[in-house]
Amino acid sequence: MLNIQSSKYVPSVLIFVAISYLLLVLFIPAIAAFYEAFHRGVEPFLLVISQTIFLAAIKLTLIIALIAVPLNTIFGLCAAWVLARKRFKGRTLLMSLIDLPFSVSPVVAGLMLVLVYGRNGWFGSVLEQIGIQIIFALPGMVLATIFVTLPFVAREVIPVLEEMGSDQEEAARTLGATDWQIFWRVTLPNIRWGLLYGVLLSNARAMGEFGAVAVVSGSILGRTATLPIFVELAYKNYQTEAAFGAAVILAGLALITLIFKEILERYTHRKTSH
Repeated sequence: MLNIQSSKYVPSVLIFVAISYLLLVLFIPAIAAFYEAFHRGVEPFLLVISQTIFLAAIKLTLIIALIAVPLNTIFGLCAAWVLARKRFKGRTLLMSLIDLPFSVSPVVAGLMLVLVYGRNGWFGSVLEQIGIQIIFALPGMVLATIFVTLPFVAREVIPVLEEMGSDQEEAARTLGATDWQIFWRVTLPNIRWGLLYGVLLSNARAMGEFGAVAVVSGSILGRTATLPIFVELAYKNYQTEAAFGAAVILAGLALITLIFKEILERYTHRKTSH
């Protein structure tokens, strides 16, 4: 009887622990960031986000995302199709390589790019001779972002392709459809929600990445500072309102990402249940 009565409290205790953990790690810090950004009113916040260096950071962040996300989307689609449809030697190794950015620290990724493309790196002297600068410039920041966002699209599309199977594609090919027609009319409609989910996650990571980009960017305000880097530099320079204002913008982008993620998950669940 005692065990039965005590077991009734287990779910309540677990819920309390989970909520307390989320409060300490997520909700209270988020509330503190919003408080620091707005506790003196909206005008200081609007003044901060109208600064030239702040706008430059947003612009650079968007440019990097607009380059990295489409490239990784194309790569992710190609890699997912090959891994889901073909069986070949080295397939497991290829899947492990795609997952490598999940296990490698972003700072280490940035350092690897410096060792390869930096002035004293493997290709540094050659790039310098032809007048191309990778490190401490936009190309290096794009490469770092591509590295950290590489797995998202492929990892979301592969399970969808495997669940879908190849019967519909083979039927379309039997009826005379070209590979391009099969992709647009058969494959893409079936994987579109998984693809959008992967693109959404990739975009969120691209705009919020700090470690790898910080290593290869040089962190120069107004030139090579993305929005996450702007937050760090502003905070170090005791520009608290500017730092928390930028943090609120990043939090808003994260919130929008969560909303779209929830919408996609619910829609996908509804489609699969029918």
